[in-house]
Amino acid sequence: MAELIDLQTFTDKRGNLTVIEKVIPFEVKRIFYIYGVDDSIRGGHRHHNTTQAAICLKGSCEIYSTEGTTEERFVLDSPAKCLTIQPQDWHVMYNFTSDAILMVLASDFFDPDDYIFEKYSITQKQAYHD
Repeated sequence: MAELIDLQTFTDKRGNLTVIEKVIPFEVKRIFYIYGVDDSIRGGHRHHNTTQAAICLKGSCEIYSTEGTTEERFVLDSPAKCLTIQPQDWHVMYNFTSDAILMVLASDFFDPDDYIFEKYSITQKQAYHD
């Protein structure tokens, strides 16, 4: 299941320095940014193999995740928060602020055959809006 990690951040009068070191549970092979999002919902899939780590560098967004039995909603509103998303986690990203920049680190290179778009059949109410 998806897990929120607090990234180590050093703060002094000069500002903040956040470190991503020895906390991402995979070797990073791909990095992409999502920004300039209107009221659209992004994502809507899970993976066969790829693990991801999402960090909202600026602004905020929400991520809904389910592995078929448990549903969770995460608010990413600080560049010191990192959400790890496992391959089995069907997820969507939504409620982007107009200034949001969401950076995603991925364990694998892009492969269209790695994507599974089918939602899980769960009885609980979805925590995001379709």
